[in-house]
Amino acid sequence: MEWRDDGIIIGLRRHGEANVILEAMTRAHGRHLGLVRGGRGRRQAPLLQPGNAVDLTWRARLDEHLGTYAVEVTQVRAARFLGSAAALYALNTVAEHLRLLPERDPHGPLFEALDVIIAHLDEPATACALIARFELALLGDLGFGLDLETCAATGSNEDLVFVSPKSGRAVSRVAGEPYADRLLPLPCFLKPRAASQQCAPQLAEAFRLTGYFLERHVLQPRGLAMPESRAALLTLATG
Repeated sequence: MEWRDDGIIIGLRRHGEANVILEAMTRAHGRHLGLVRGGRGRRQAPLLQPGNAVDLTWRARLDEHLGTYAVEVTQVRAARFLGSAAALYALNTVAEHLRLLPERDPHGPLFEALDVIIAHLDEPATACALIARFELALLGDLGFGLDLETCAATGSNEDLVFVSPKSGRAVSRVAGEPYADRLLPLPCFLKPRAASQQCAPQLAEAFRLTGYFLERHVLQPRGLAMPESRAALLTLATG
């Protein structure tokens, strides 16, 4: 078995004295692990860092085996943000989210979204907004997508400002105002086809919205908690 694909490193762990198991999000093969022989060596270790873009060739005798990676680093990006706490929090948050996906399950749009997030890791507010959108897409890929196109009560697509915590559907201002204390705010920048502008209060609302559904549908059923890095990133972005 052999394939070649674009990837982004999201994790590494030691394997023996000289090798590492590299975890990458790939364009066509999803989140995929492989053994890199000599990955802890002087030549490879500085390049095999989370956030770097790589060209991967994976080989194994059988598809279900761990397999080995031949790695060529195509973009060295880690050095740009290794000194930024916000960037590290953002990268760790997205990596933990990607581990909620089944291994080797293709998710091309999430790979593209990860690439965009990494390009903005040194901009905390922008990274936060992109991660909130990433979380919406992740919920959709996991089968728990929110319907933010039209009002659950009226069918209108005008003035959508709330989301029902029960149905995950948008609610208009007029329909939702009597129940505002029981609904979740819908930040403007999370609406379909919305511009990317956001402000600090909206970032907090966005994380509250996506976090609610991630915890309810994905994390709690698996006995998992939200990554602590997510809250730390939001604090830096809005402080």
